[in-house]
Amino acid sequence: MKNGKVLILMGGKSDSNHAGRIIEFLNKFGIPSEARIASAHKTPGKLMAILAEEEKKGEVGVFITIAGLSNALSGMVEFSTDLPVIACPPPCEAFAGADVFSSLRMPPGVAAATILDPRNAALFAAKILALGEPRIAEKIKAFQQEARDKIEADDAGLGAELYPKDAGR
Repeated sequence: MKNGKVLILMGGKSDSNHAGRIIEFLNKFGIPSEARIASAHKTPGKLMAILAEEEKKGEVGVFITIAGLSNALSGMVEFSTDLPVIACPPPCEAFAGADVFSSLRMPPGVAAATILDPRNAALFAAKILALGEPRIAEKIKAFQQEARDKIEADDAGLGAELYPKDAGR
């Protein structure tokens, strides 16, 4: 994949903390990103202009959309591009969290992947971009090895935590 930038589209400024967590994780893999605000409900013309502009530049490889409540943003972006789209709705207490179903239930022919954790959304974007970029693939392998090493170290240290020497075991 020759295009390596991730464009994060937010439905509103209130989504910027969620976007920041995604950007932070993308940075671990050396993946450039940009964030923009455009609402599918309130500024659909602006959203379509951003998509046309980005398509013309040809730098984006993956879109990540952040919108809660009634998530039209993810579906509209997905059906307007041939690039992968990851919907990463922010956590919300409204409707007892049931608003996430607007991200999960896309119409037929609209295939945005929904990933709730911002780190996992960034990781999935990295894996998509790694298909054509060995440098990113190596960083993913190193990240996974680091996670394995942490589990092994935690396991090795568990006995000492549970059974201190002075406990008479």
